[in-house]
Amino acid sequence: MLSRLAQNISKRPLNLRDATAALLPPVPLYRGILRAHRYLPVEMRSLGDDYVKAEFRRHRDVTNPAHIIGFLSQWKVYLDQIPMGPEAQHFRGKKLDPTIFEKLSEEQLGQMYELMNATKDIWKPDVDREP
Repeated sequence: MLSRLAQNISKRPLNLRDATAALLPPVPLYRGILRAHRYLPVEMRSLGDDYVKAEFRRHRDVTNPAHIIGFLSQWKVYLDQIPMGPEAQHFRGKKLDPTIFEKLSEEQLGQMYELMNATKDIWKPDVDREP
């Protein structure tokens, strides 16, 4: 199961030499993500900050190098995809690539389902929201 958690979920294969060259150390990466979230709408920033903090906290004591590289490289990909500046205010996320679902564990699928339920009311226009 640990090897599945360390799998690359992007379309291109994970090259460990390239990944380690492009990786940021955990603390600067963490700070960079939180800094990038400053430009997002309030609801997205709040949700994103809480999620990032929880994920980095959960992975603080991981010692498996493959898992660490997978974790850091995927968060770096995320950081590179977050729009910054004025265009970030209109950012509404993007659809998840269907091939990613094939690589998720049952636990990760459960987390995705919980996240979907927790956020579904946030993105509805005010008229559609239930009181």
